[in-house]
Amino acid sequence: MFVNIEGLSLGYRSNIILHNIHMSLGKGEVTSIVGPNGAGKTTLLKSMASILPPQKGVVKIDGVDVRSIRSTDLAKIQAYVPQQASSGFPLTVLETVMLGRKPYIRWGVKRQDLHIVETLLAELRLEHYAERYMDELSGGERQKVLIARALAQQPNMLLLDEPTSALDIRHQLEVLEIVRGLAKRSGILVVLILHDLELAARYSDVVYMLKDGTVFANGTPEEVFTAPNMEAVYGVRMEIEQAAHGMKMTAVEPLQVYQKEEFYVSRCTI
Repeated sequence: MFVNIEGLSLGYRSNIILHNIHMSLGKGEVTSIVGPNGAGKTTLLKSMASILPPQKGVVKIDGVDVRSIRSTDLAKIQAYVPQQASSGFPLTVLETVMLGRKPYIRWGVKRQDLHIVETLLAELRLEHYAERYMDELSGGERQKVLIARALAQQPNMLLLDEPTSALDIRHQLEVLEIVRGLAKRSGILVVLILHDLELAARYSDVVYMLKDGTVFANGTPEEVFTAPNMEAVYGVRMEIEQAAHGMKMTAVEPLQVYQKEEFYVSRCTI
């Protein structure tokens, strides 16, 4: 496997967020991390990106601890796109994507760097926006630019934190089609956090479902997205069926224990 996570535990001060996480991820796969709010999804992704150091355990890429890899070298191996990226200084689309070449640039932009960026803009259908400023773009267009910037690093591993957040359905499908196509054509590992479970089932090869900072279930979408798992992790009764494009999931009702908790809270606030 390309990436192995062994016994990862992580927290903030005395609050432990992740508990003994084990994962094995291969190149050419799209892996989704799902789970309710507070399950530890973003914390896990940041640890994989070597942004947050674990308290216990290790994240290995090709058998090497990510913490032992120099930042410049790591930037050539993996690219991380957060859920919300700061726009910073006003930059054009071309300038923003060119930032992804920073690990390779020494004395200035070379013809090869420009060729890579122009190719990416064409593949993501962004070439007509090259001279436009980032704050002039829609949310979906900006998200594609950030993915292009990450791909300009020519990574073997792409980490995306909720890449479809706040996008309309057209841009959601477009972004996920691009991501899956890249994994299959280029053989890179794509790891993404998704809240839309139907999209996760449709576009993922492997799914890791978190609950309370632990891996509750993992496997193919069909193995993970089951009615018992949805009840145990999300607290809802769910009807699940195979559809022409992925899986159809209908949330029927919250479990009784959740209804009692909500009733108790409402009584206490009167």
